[in-house]
Parts: sequence; structure tokens; C-alpha cells
Amino acid sequence: MRPALALPVALLAFAACSSNYGTGPGGGGALETPTALVSVSLNTAVQLSWDPNARLANPSRFEHYNVYSTSYDLDRGVCDTNGWALEGTSVSEDFLVSGLTNGVPLCFAVSSVSTSGNESAVSSYRNDTPRYDSRNVLVSTAQSDLSSSGFRFDFNPSSPLGQVVAGDRSDIDFRVDRHSDGSIWLSTVRNGTSVVLYSQDPVQDLTSIDIAPLNGYITGSIEAVPGYAYVFETVLSDGLHYGAVRITHTSRDYVILDWAYQTDFGNPELRLVR
Repeated sequence: MRPALALPVALLAFAACSSNYGTGPGGGGALETPTALVSVSLNTAVQLSWDPNARLANPSRFEHYNVYSTSYDLDRGVCDTNGWALEGTSVSEDFLVSGLTNGVPLCFAVSSVSTSGNESAVSSYRNDTPRYDSRNVLVSTAQSDLSSSGFRFDFNPSSPLGQVVAGDRSDIDFRVDRHSDGSIWLSTVRNGTSVVLYSQDPVQDLTSIDIAPLNGYITGSIEAVPGYAYVFETVLSDGLHYGAVRITHTSRDYVILDWAYQTDFGNPELRLVR
């Protein structure tokens, strides 16, 4: 149970003023209210992102964002406006709320804070529920958390498909790496695994990846770009298998991806695994 914090009066009243400007502590002089808050459901976590309007409108006065959460009544479709708690702060327009319980709905909101400490009104609410799924899998970069930076499609016959494991293992299909310029890359690791960009254009959904390409595969690294899909071929004891990944989000410390895998060896038809 997350303890409720003592929040400013303006914040406790967000149900009435979440669309107003400049109603945070200190009144006038607050930054714009962040807009377009969206979320991605993850396994025991929720990824939040929003527009940079508050920062870009007055960059010299921007300090950080505050991220809040509270419980959400799914049956009534309302947030518990008396139980808001501060999840943390962010200087960028994304935030990972981790350590959550799958199946428990929550409500989120974001405000902007100026260098003088003035806090804006909060954004429109966003409700989300962390869940188990083969979509929206969180994999860390090796440079931020080596223990969760590796991925293997077919772990072993007695284990579930799609395992997030340590990136320093030799039996993984790929590791997520962050290069010195901040770009994010998928690096093949295990002998017999290679990768190819599925299409020169973004794909709308993982289900858009139907047939694995016949050639063009490489060993090494390929840049991970949101919206784009990548197909891996991997040689196991029973023959050649194909797996697919679609990147939905990248940040400095992690990627969020959807994945599919064909258990029938030699079959290039890829399907979503649930």
C-alpha cells in the first residue's frame, strides 16, 4: 500500500482544476500544465509519457515534473482524489512507475514545477493497470541494469517463452545496449542468432509481421527505433526458428517491446504468443 503524502491544497483539488493554468503553489507564475498524458501497461509497471509543452514554453524557468498516483475504481470509472501520492520527479517527459501489483488499477497525473518552486495544475488523469502479457515487455539497457538487459525467445523446453534475463549470459538471443551518443541498440549474442530490419517503414502492430525475410540477416548490433520491427533467426538443436520484435518505446535506461515467436522449426510464419 503506497502511503498518501501531504500534498498542496491546489493538488488535492485537482478534480476541479486539472484543466486550469497556474493554480499550483504560489499562484501566478506557475508553468503550463502538462498535456497529453499517455501510458503503457507493463508487467508490474506502468510507463508514462506526456507532451513537452510545459518545458518548451518556458525552458529557463522549468525545474522538473511531479508524477502522482492514486487508486482507480474500475467499476465506477473514477480516481480516488483523496489518496494521491507522489511517485517521483522527472526532468524528461517520461517516467516508469515500477514495483506495482498486476491486476490492480491505478490513476496517474503529472504537474510541472518551476525553478522558484511554483507547481502547475495537474494534467488530465490517466488510468492504467499493469498486467501479464507478451506485449509491452520491459528490457533494461546493459549500461543501466545488466541483470535485466538480455532476452531469449526460447529459453528451454520446460520454461515459458520470452525470458528477460541477464545481459552477460551467452545463451541469450540479444542484449539491449546504449551507445555513447544515447542511441539504443539490439545486439545479438548467442551463436546462431542474427537479426534483420523487417521493413524500411514503421509497422502499425506486431501482427503486421507475417513472414520472416529470407535474407539480409546480420550478427552484431542494429539500432532500436520506436515503431520499427526486427526479425531474428536463431538456430536451436531442432533447427532454425524465427522471432520478431516491435519496439514501442525507448529511453536512456530501457526499451519496451512486443515479441512473437514461431515454435515450428523452419517455419517463417510469425505469430503473436500469449
